[in-house]
Amino acid sequence: MRDPVYYSGSAKFFDTHAHIYDKKYDGGSTVEDILRRAKSSGVTAVLIPADSEETSRIAVKMANDYDGTDGVALYASVGVHPHEAKTYTKDTEEYLRTCLEAGKAQKIMALGEIGLDYYYDLSERDVQRAVFEKQLELAYEYDIPIILHEREATGDCLEILKRFYKAGRLRKLPGVCHCCSCSLEASRELLKMGFYLGFDGPLTFKNNKKTPEVVYNTPWDRIVIETDSPYLTPEPNRGLTNEPAHVAFVCSKLAEVKGVSIEEAAQITYDNGKILYGVD
Repeated sequence: MRDPVYYSGSAKFFDTHAHIYDKKYDGGSTVEDILRRAKSSGVTAVLIPADSEETSRIAVKMANDYDGTDGVALYASVGVHPHEAKTYTKDTEEYLRTCLEAGKAQKIMALGEIGLDYYYDLSERDVQRAVFEKQLELAYEYDIPIILHEREATGDCLEILKRFYKAGRLRKLPGVCHCCSCSLEASRELLKMGFYLGFDGPLTFKNNKKTPEVVYNTPWDRIVIETDSPYLTPEPNRGLTNEPAHVAFVCSKLAEVKGVSIEEAAQITYDNGKILYGVD
């Protein structure tokens, strides 16, 4: 297998979405390996998102145990992904409440990933919608941003969000549309409600014409960068296991589309990530 390429410039990056606990790393890279390469590639902050009660526990523990390792600040989210909506119980909700009450003291900066996924339909759609709404209520109650997952469910997702927005039950900065792949029209609807848009490896794919258009038309103060590690590896490392060290290539493409230097794009998106998640 070919060796990955790494960034060697002076820019500093915030990877706002990396599942560095994922089993895809088993038998290969350790957390220390991942963070060492991240730091060497200019990454100084990473948010570890959850997708179930189990991974919520792992993400929080990892963010606290490894925070500052090799100079990389770590943060976590908790929440139940639409794939896992069928597992959501009263006990799950009580666990999430306990986490959200602890909040920043336990490095918990967001609720997510939450949302709808009609591509795989691993949970029934009505269950997905119900669990999404329950977690939106939690996010509003505890005044915390969400990490929104949406795939092949734009219409229903926007309908639910607009209903909460019109009822005054979304925060001023509600959260981020993770791995934004929606249309320009849908992205504008999300921006109107106050959402940030997160961009990942697909932005760099040569056959992707839609996402660069969305990036071009998105205000600078609403953009964050992500890897979604270990998935969606950007060019020039596409086909290899993704990791936070590769976020520089997402930022490089973002800078190209916006017509600025990678250093400027990195600084803007870093600052945006800090504002979105309330990071000092």
